[in-house]
Amino acid sequence: MTATVPPTPSDPPIPDPAGRVELPPGTTLTDGRFVNDDLLPVPLARRRWTTYNFTALWVGMAHNIPSWLLASGLVALGMDWKQAVFTIALANVIVLAPMLLTGHAGPKYGIPFPVLARASFGLRGANLPALIRAGVACAWFGIQTWIGGQGVFVLLGKLFGGWAQASEVGGQPWTLWVCFVLFWALELAIIYRGMETLRRFENWAAPFVIVGALVLLAWIANKAGGLGPLLDQPSRLGWGADFWPVFFPSLMGMIAFWSTLSLNIPDFTRFGAGQRAQVWGQTLGLPTTMTLFALLSVFVTSGSQAVYGAPVWDPVALAGRTDNVFGLLFALVTVLVATISVNIAANVVSPAYDLANLAPRLISFRTGALITSVVGVLIMPWKLTETPELYIFTWLGLVGGLLGTVAGILIADYWIVRRTALDLPDLYTPGGRYWYTSGWNLRAVAAFLVGGVLAVGGSHSAPGKGPFPEDGLIPFLKPLADYGWAVGLAASLVVYVALMAGHRRA
Repeated sequence: MTATVPPTPSDPPIPDPAGRVELPPGTTLTDGRFVNDDLLPVPLARRRWTTYNFTALWVGMAHNIPSWLLASGLVALGMDWKQAVFTIALANVIVLAPMLLTGHAGPKYGIPFPVLARASFGLRGANLPALIRAGVACAWFGIQTWIGGQGVFVLLGKLFGGWAQASEVGGQPWTLWVCFVLFWALELAIIYRGMETLRRFENWAAPFVIVGALVLLAWIANKAGGLGPLLDQPSRLGWGADFWPVFFPSLMGMIAFWSTLSLNIPDFTRFGAGQRAQVWGQTLGLPTTMTLFALLSVFVTSGSQAVYGAPVWDPVALAGRTDNVFGLLFALVTVLVATISVNIAANVVSPAYDLANLAPRLISFRTGALITSVVGVLIMPWKLTETPELYIFTWLGLVGGLLGTVAGILIADYWIVRRTALDLPDLYTPGGRYWYTSGWNLRAVAAFLVGGVLAVGGSHSAPGKGPFPEDGLIPFLKPLADYGWAVGLAASLVVYVALMAGHRRA
């Protein structure tokens, strides 16, 4: 057999005073198909992330260029600053709920997302949500790395001149490709040193990026003649019939932005000192900092509209309009820190664990990170951020629908079906209670298919604005497309609970 388990399954480990559980003494797990050091529960002695660590993690992840593009993109789509900030604040309050619900398993059991998914999808079936999450993360890694490399290219080009006129390779100046590769290599060097290095990096990166954003706000306010012009830019949508068709898909897009982390947040909370640390850390870190950053973003974008006559939604392009050498260097360092901070934490940690779950014998955490970095380049990320419509409606809408569907199943299984009670050894043991049908829980697969089709089946694009048919992939589902994340989460949760009725709990 592949694992040695405690003497009797009726003798579970006793939680510590913080409600945390670790593998019972004497447990040996050796099946290389489902176990490696990166997937095993974190020992209690190593679960020491505090409220500050989680808050700093979110501050570092929230303050990044794609987050900026979310808010400034809403202004570019016609919202005024009040509408854009309201949309983003509401979205982050909503997405905090599944973040806390899935994050609960981290401090309690010390397990990463793909191992948690084994309870609902089965030991083999967990690879389905893990690979979906990994694929999305790889794409996000590529997007962030491209934006970071582009920022370096623009700002160094302003300093030294002539970079944009370099000969082209693949439709882009070769100097841009050099910046992209160097930025890519720098990220890998940091992640190779492990999670403890990431924790320390996030602790100082978070306040630095806030200062950088405030400096950019002060600069554009000075050029605009004060804060007044930043607040006076009118909405092109009003609050009537023109507003709501933009608001609802935008709201789902804002939720979708962090729907990735609402799945794999156990990858971080597994290092938590207790539930209090992760709950307060995430509550203080996510909705507050995203709303603050949205304010900064829309103020600066509104200011650019007042100064230049049109909204400049890309902060790198905006910073590139200054001729101050010190300002350019400061902007360059801010772009580097902000992008690395979020990209490593949000887009490398998760697929590294997810890919390790696919083949634990062959893929370690570091190997998974390397695979992520390569796939992130192959998806050609420069295509996904060409326009606000493609970025917010198409990319984020599709991602949100699929990931919301997975989140519904995880929440239903952990909170409703199992009431947070998991058998740790069986999460790694073939033939145990999470083996289901040859390692697959077909009920979870069915719930995923139903939720996924309802969530993204009606995906559509405005004429000439995206890859989907104007009438939707499945026309009669088009009315649901603007609510993809919510539809996917609710549908999969209800279907999964119904299908699991009567199935024995862990």
